Amino acid sequence: MKRLSMYQVDAFASTLFEGNPAAVCPLDHWLTDKEMQSIASENNLSETAFFVPEGDGYYIRWFTPNEEIALCGHATLATAHVIFEQLNFKGPAIKFNCKSGILIVRKYNNGLMMDFPELPYFPIELSSELLKLNLKKPQKVFKSQFDLMFVYEHENDVKMAMPDLDAVARLDYRGLILTAPGISTDVYSRCFYPGCNVPEDPVTGSAHCVIAPYWCEQLGTSHITAMQGGNRQGKLECEVKEGRVFLYGTSHLYLEGTIYLP
Repeated sequence: MKRLSMYQVDAFASTLFEGNPAAVCPLDHWLTDKEMQSIASENNLSETAFFVPEGDGYYIRWFTPNEEIALCGHATLATAHVIFEQLNFKGPAIKFNCKSGILIVRKYNNGLMMDFPELPYFPIELSSELLKLNLKKPQKVFKSQFDLMFVYEHENDVKMAMPDLDAVARLDYRGLILTAPGISTDVYSRCFYPGCNVPEDPVTGSAHCVIAPYWCEQLGTSHITAMQGGNRQGKLECEVKEGRVFLYGTSHLYLEGTIYLP
């Protein structure tokens, strides 16, 4: 029987029970894809991260309850928190390799700063399919590598939205971002990923690789504060510089346990 350590961390959270929970599993060597997918399905969190030592850093992979994904911000932040705080990593920065390239996470003030690639976005027409999502008509629509993004005029347009999740799941995208200027922060957003078995994600780091570049350009700045989430929310700071997006946030350990695999 295999015994694996597992941690659950609330990422992008100012205190426990906020932000986005992620499971983190340190490994000496890879499990099978089937084993990792089974663990993620059993956890039933939006993402479970697995990582192994590689060179001068680590290789990281992320699984939702029903599939592997190419990039996940909050679970990367949670993983870095575990490496720094629970595994006693002494360096100033952690390098992760993944399917989307190199990710760097550094200690920053009382939290962590993630260095992610900026994701390009392109305007598209509001098709008849997109008009059937049970949403108010957006001001603008964009597509990115992973997601569709609707831009609204007011925070309340996003806060009160109730998209048809079955219709969202049928879209040819990972998920749907709704975003608008914020009231208490520069930007307020919500993200929906029903096709990944995540109806609404409380805080999505990878989505801000699109959200932050868009709003920094609109607001004429390189730095924004951002809030995301419906009933459960989290806050992060974003800086866009030279094709990179720097995401700052704090995390809190919720539990530590052991997985028993046959």
